[in-house]
Amino acid sequence: MPLTFTFDPAVTPELRDGILDLWADVSNAGGAVGFVPPVTREDIRPWLVQHFASMAEGRVRLLVGHDEEGRVAATAFLTFNTHHLMTHWLWLYTVMVHPRHQGKGYGRELLAAAEDAARGIDGIEAIRLTCRGGLGLERFYETCGYKEVGRIPGAIRVAPGDDREDIIMLLPLK
Repeated sequence: MPLTFTFDPAVTPELRDGILDLWADVSNAGGAVGFVPPVTREDIRPWLVQHFASMAEGRVRLLVGHDEEGRVAATAFLTFNTHHLMTHWLWLYTVMVHPRHQGKGYGRELLAAAEDAARGIDGIEAIRLTCRGGLGLERFYETCGYKEVGRIPGAIRVAPGDDREDIIMLLPLK
């Protein structure tokens, strides 16, 4: 069954808790979403609060996918550029699908929904994202239409002696 997506949902305690659970579960399963395991909801909470504050300021928009049971199953944050020469593209951050839903095509659904959302925002011509090297994520994003446009060696340090590339991907919308 496909996910049900909501763009710019109301931030409720249920949504907050659902995103915290999702983020912790994805991180602890090895997902490259800003943390390395082990991580707790309380480790993640300040980062989510920061995202919510940016949403309240109009700098970030949230896309949430709920599964058939109504649980938060996927998210992506669309972040606007503040530099006046870069307002024609936005960032896609914290792209997550719950591990229990891996392999069901929900990642593709999430990226398609994010693309649709971005196309509905005046003046946006492209989506940019980065992913952690060493996991093959760039191949997935390429199958969804993104093109690799750069790599920064050693930009991500997941542990002492374990540096990864930061891979930059772009999806033109025109």
